[in-house]
Amino acid sequence: MTTSGSGIGQTAGRRLPGSGRTPGADNCAGHDRFRAVPMPAIRRGTYRIRAGRTIVVAMASTHHVFLLSPASCHGKRAKMLLRDGASSDLSQRLRGRGAPLADVFSFLSSLYFRGKIAYARAFASPPAGAPGIGVITSSRGFVDPDSVLTSADMEEFARTDIGTDSPAYLEALAGSASRLADAVDADTRVVLLGSIATGKYVDPLRDLFGSRLVFPIEFVGRGDMSRGGLLLRCAEDGTELEYVPVDNVPRHGVRPPKLVPRQRTRVRDGA
Repeated sequence: MTTSGSGIGQTAGRRLPGSGRTPGADNCAGHDRFRAVPMPAIRRGTYRIRAGRTIVVAMASTHHVFLLSPASCHGKRAKMLLRDGASSDLSQRLRGRGAPLADVFSFLSSLYFRGKIAYARAFASPPAGAPGIGVITSSRGFVDPDSVLTSADMEEFARTDIGTDSPAYLEALAGSASRLADAVDADTRVVLLGSIATGKYVDPLRDLFGSRLVFPIEFVGRGDMSRGGLLLRCAEDGTELEYVPVDNVPRHGVRPPKLVPRQRTRVRDGA
């Protein structure tokens, strides 16, 4: 596997909203279960977020980096991609010079990973010299989304389980997390775009990042497809979601209303 750029996830930089929208705007989240209210009584940059009766506090930060959960490398799509004689362009690239991890995982996970990578590329704002995006893998910790993967890399990922009982996974993750912690400042938030229903991502990362490890509150109660659609919509609109420390987020929640379908204007030939 080869990498481009420096660090584990350099990005093209944060895309600034051009329409005056604020993070967590209703037109992106599709509901108003959570509202952020400035709290002058608490030191500057602190917001109170109400979630039912629970009040949690999240620190606003100039910088944040994204950690993306991976796509499954041993599911049906992975087997289809890696089978002998597969003729798709992506399969041929994997057997040859390789393909970017973001392209491969977007195929494997479809809407969910496409949403995560589009959103992270739009809003990553790392400190100077630090990576903006890292994709969690089963055996190599955080990997730059532009790193080139081959079939051999994919087979390696498929052989290693992701879980709190997988020493190879935990060791690699701890190494990457330690390097990231050294690369960012104390105020940088680490945004997890992945599941918190189990401890496979949260537990190994919490020890190093503590309350800096945050999660989009609008994810609570949504399935993977809904999260992917939400993230793509927010990236398209330039509207960033609200984040709260993972320890203050319920592991399971009530399913929110579905995203309202957008009206697409069709252009007719000859019109």
